[in-house]
Amino acid sequence: MKGWQRVLLIILPYIFIVGIFQFIGGLIAGVDMTNLESEKDSIQNLIISLFDLSGTFFVLWLFMKFIDKEHFFILGFQTKNRFKDFMTGFIIGLIIMMTGYILLIYYDEIYFVRIIFNAKELFITILIFIIVAFVEETLIRGYVLRNLMISFNKYVALIITSILFALMHSFNPNISLFNMLNLFLAGIVFGLSYIYTKNLWFPIALHLSWNLFQTLFGFNVSGQAAYSIIEFKLNEENLVNGGSFGFEGSYLAIITQIIIIFG
Repeated sequence: MKGWQRVLLIILPYIFIVGIFQFIGGLIAGVDMTNLESEKDSIQNLIISLFDLSGTFFVLWLFMKFIDKEHFFILGFQTKNRFKDFMTGFIIGLIIMMTGYILLIYYDEIYFVRIIFNAKELFITILIFIIVAFVEETLIRGYVLRNLMISFNKYVALIITSILFALMHSFNPNISLFNMLNLFLAGIVFGLSYIYTKNLWFPIALHLSWNLFQTLFGFNVSGQAAYSIIEFKLNEENLVNGGSFGFEGSYLAIITQIIIIFG
């Protein structure tokens, strides 16, 4: 099968199987999975995320073994000489969010309120965002981008996967076309290194760091609230501070991502 055909083929099995895994995870966590607006605490979110990871890796393993007929680790998990890639991605995310926070404080876009340190919530938050990074990067960059590059020019494949990445978040709270543009650029950023290295450690680390430090510095992540060490208030919601969507809903995020893309 051609690469683009394998991408189309995985869609329905992925939705069905991962949906079952998430449903089972929700039942174990004690969540009413029939109510989409059901409130979940951090432990319940972690349990559902673990089942999401299990379902995603199960589907990808099945496809790699029986459809692609290649080893699962070919998706981009080779570790030789990749520690530097991981650390670089992680540090870039930290620098971006720290710089963005300082600039917004300096220009009175946000106002510091207090520090809230909770070791348990911090640990759970780290685990959740590790899972999110592994799930989204393995699926979108590791499987979809890899297969599309077999069928199309690598930059065409990169653009298609970046559009898919933005659409995956289209039902997030507080979403807008401007925020979708930011998510599209994030897809470009996460995918660029993969088209040259065929390795996931840099995009996984950057994705993890981007989400984790965004929430720890007090921002929402793609419109969703999570535990934050720093609590701040917005002077007003606008495209400079990102409003209720978070830092990645701001002009600063667009500027940052364009710099990383050129870098």
